[in-house]
Amino acid sequence: MQSFPQPLSTEEESDYIKRWERGDTEARRMLIEHNLRLVAYLVKKYSNSDHSVDDLISIGTIGLIKAVDTYRQGKGVRLATYASRCIDNELLMTFRSDKKQSKEVFLYESVGGDDGEGNSLNFLDILESVDEDIPERMEKEENISRLYTLIDRNLTDREKYIIRLRYGIPPKPYIPERPEVTQREIAKKLGISRSYVSRIEKKALMKLRKEYEDYA
Repeated sequence: MQSFPQPLSTEEESDYIKRWERGDTEARRMLIEHNLRLVAYLVKKYSNSDHSVDDLISIGTIGLIKAVDTYRQGKGVRLATYASRCIDNELLMTFRSDKKQSKEVFLYESVGGDDGEGNSLNFLDILESVDEDIPERMEKEENISRLYTLIDRNLTDREKYIIRLRYGIPPKPYIPERPEVTQREIAKKLGISRSYVSRIEKKALMKLRKEYEDYA
């Protein structure tokens, strides 16, 4: 296995993260390169898979890059911790894809380590233990929060009412979604034509799209 640069000190890592958040691409490169040892370490537990170690490192590096690109300081978690989950998730998504594409994946083949009770871990144990993609969940939560902010700031009361009904958006985030309502049903509720509801909806969506792009 190839050698990788030594990990950064806490101070160096913090400095590079701050620089990358300001758009310094060289700092981004340093964060990726100096965390490749973490990828190599995590890849070891999957060494019994059908993929070569080099392939697994390449896949894990994709997870590392996603971690560096989406990590933000101040969220109460270290970059190494966050990156470990991203790397693991990237590898596990590859194995899941293999599982869908081929019936010959040996789910009960040992991947090393144990479950804390002396039993050897296999692919099935790992695949069943991961219920979500952490970066994806964090991004989804951020986008939900952003959506509510943009709706409240940029839409009229009527536009908010129509958009929330049409797309089943609840009045507050993180509560159960409501059933989507058709334009015809909304028109009946408001006592206006369906075509008028359609025009209001399109105008509101254009507002949200523009504000979302500017916000990003």
